[in-house]
Amino acid sequence: MTSLDLKKDWLGKLKTDITPKHADKLLYACCLCSGLVDSTLYNAYNTFVSMQTGNTIFVGLGASNQNSRPYGWARSLTSIGCFVLGCFLFARLNSALGPRQRRTLIISFLIQSIVLMVTALLVQSETIPGIQQEGKIHMETEWSQEAAIVLLSIQSAGQIVASRALGYNEIPTVVITSLLCDLVSDPKLFLLQNKKRDRRVVAFVLTLAGAIAGGWITKTTGDIYAAMWLVAAIKFVISAAWVFWEEDVDSH
Repeated sequence: MTSLDLKKDWLGKLKTDITPKHADKLLYACCLCSGLVDSTLYNAYNTFVSMQTGNTIFVGLGASNQNSRPYGWARSLTSIGCFVLGCFLFARLNSALGPRQRRTLIISFLIQSIVLMVTALLVQSETIPGIQQEGKIHMETEWSQEAAIVLLSIQSAGQIVASRALGYNEIPTVVITSLLCDLVSDPKLFLLQNKKRDRRVVAFVLTLAGAIAGGWITKTTGDIYAAMWLVAAIKFVISAAWVFWEEDVDSH
């Protein structure tokens, strides 16, 4: 086989659909990432970048000037808008290339990983402030923090779009409220074998574990970039995993 044939073979492989079987394991990692990122960002900016229900409440409180930080509602509104934009962009990527194509998933998670790396670099280089000193919190509004919120909110959207594309609606990766409702509403909740219930339980536990880990990491390091590097590494591994994922033979 010539090098040209190998190149064609590789390009052809990138355009194949992957099987969603066992893909829930990678989505579990995304749940862990959501917990890590949101607990870390809340520590720094009093804003979520994945779970938009909390941000909606923060915007509502801002209307009566009861948000705990000056212009905190603006950060939350930025996160909501950029998360929606991210969903739009990742969904269009799926539509253009094919939602379950190998290249689509590789590109999607590679973009997320790169965005996280850029954010970590910006904070570590002090271009964007991370966790501020306690005395400065109510005195200054650091508008440069918006850049981190924009980047992280857009990348968070890639997870839930991927979970929908792979058919694992029970693992949205960024939402806990509906997940818990669906878990306890399941008529097969107490059956010995129930894969959807099991997935929801694991997703909740890993999101919680990520939030706990994010809190300890920021407490130990005093800033947010260490957690961002960790999540970037996890998403890079996920992106690499799609390269070797089994092809969906039923798609032919």
